[in-house]
Amino acid sequence: METRELTCINCPMGCRITVTMEGAEVSSVTGNTCKRGEVYARTEVVAPVRTVTTTIKVTGGNVDRVSCKTKSPVPKNKIFDVMKEIASASCKAPVKIGDVLISDCAGTGVPVIATKAVI
Repeated sequence: METRELTCINCPMGCRITVTMEGAEVSSVTGNTCKRGEVYARTEVVAPVRTVTTTIKVTGGNVDRVSCKTKSPVPKNKIFDVMKEIASASCKAPVKIGDVLISDCAGTGVPVIATKAVI
């Protein structure tokens, strides 16, 4: 039996969570004060994911870059691949909030969307 200590990142409380594993399976989660903490802990020890936020180059706009993020979390081990693809991408103005800038980033199946408007 293995135990892992985590700090929950779902809210400002930052609960200290203890996850007990039996092999590759989670057998118990303690220390969380809400259900979101339990869900986070179970995911974090089995298949961690993160939302990536950054910027993409813009041509023809009033600014050179537009803020963006992955529409949903991507596997943590794919973050560098996601960032590499975003760094090589560009889009044309105008850009609206929610526009899909990359439809399937780094083969994750997750789109990258604009989080700011550029005219």
